[in-house]
Amino acid sequence: MSSPTPLKFLMPGYFALVMGLCGLSLAWHRGGGVLGEMADGIAVVLGLLAALVFVVLLVASFLRWQRYPAALADDLRHPVRHAFVAALPVSLLLLATVGVALGGAAEPLGPLWNAMWWIGGLTQLWVTVWVLGRWLAPTVSAQSGPGGLWPSVTPVLLIPVVGNVLVPLAGLPLGHGLWSALQFGIGAVLWPVMLALILARRIAHSPLPDRILPAWFITIAPPAVIGVVLAQWAAPLPVVAAAWGVALFFLLWVASLVRRIAGQPFNISFWAFSFPLAAFTVLTFRVAELAQVAAMQTAGVLMLAITSIAVLWLGFSTVRGLRDGSLLAPEPVAAITPVSA
Repeated sequence: MSSPTPLKFLMPGYFALVMGLCGLSLAWHRGGGVLGEMADGIAVVLGLLAALVFVVLLVASFLRWQRYPAALADDLRHPVRHAFVAALPVSLLLLATVGVALGGAAEPLGPLWNAMWWIGGLTQLWVTVWVLGRWLAPTVSAQSGPGGLWPSVTPVLLIPVVGNVLVPLAGLPLGHGLWSALQFGIGAVLWPVMLALILARRIAHSPLPDRILPAWFITIAPPAVIGVVLAQWAAPLPVVAAAWGVALFFLLWVASLVRRIAGQPFNISFWAFSFPLAAFTVLTFRVAELAQVAAMQTAGVLMLAITSIAVLWLGFSTVRGLRDGSLLAPEPVAAITPVSA
């Protein structure tokens, strides 16, 4: 049954749709060297769809902020949902990356990609400071319960904290190499720190709530994106291949969760599959180009097929969920306690 106020439940995590569509667009574009012009055509269609979804979500989010400010405030206080705020600047960065990849950094749309990149990059940096600043809040120990900050330490934190590694993807072709390196460094240094904390939470404290199990797939994205950026910087092939190997390990590691995740009702967190798979696909094609190994090209095409099927299924499931009212509705409350914003 549909909620009478679906807009109230449009949390920032819905921008994961834009992230997944942009990632798939970039994957098809990178596969053009193997699949030909058809791949570029599909990439353009996906990029336009991602832009359309972004505009719709941006307008809807603004209306939600105006009509249901308390709902947004709840998201910002929530130990998990607050981190999804970064999905908006990350979406801007990825849209700029798609624009540069498909249309180039020059006129007439170059200034638009440049503006989107700066807004996305600076906002992403601010979100990183804000998210980690919550850990220094003087009231956090009094309001966070016996678990302290641990309930907020989930793979979702990789989006606001490590998402800075996305900045060079469009920043380098746009001519912002220095700032790209500065922000990339933040994400690259904090990645192993966040990963260690996430594993410590799982081993020493508690597992993730079942509804956000798909978030484990986000662990694939950092090494995959880092590998793509290193390739842009003309890093030696062994270094890029090492990043691919790390991303492959995380893919194989979290793949064991697929059966458990498939047994759950569909929710928006399932989109956590999309961008990490797409990023790994892009890196696979990149390694194939650098190494000139046919097996890697085959692996890239296989990953592109898997990622495309996954995103297609996610899209149909999302449309069905919006139609039958299972999305944009109150979610079951997980056994976690909000912390001070």
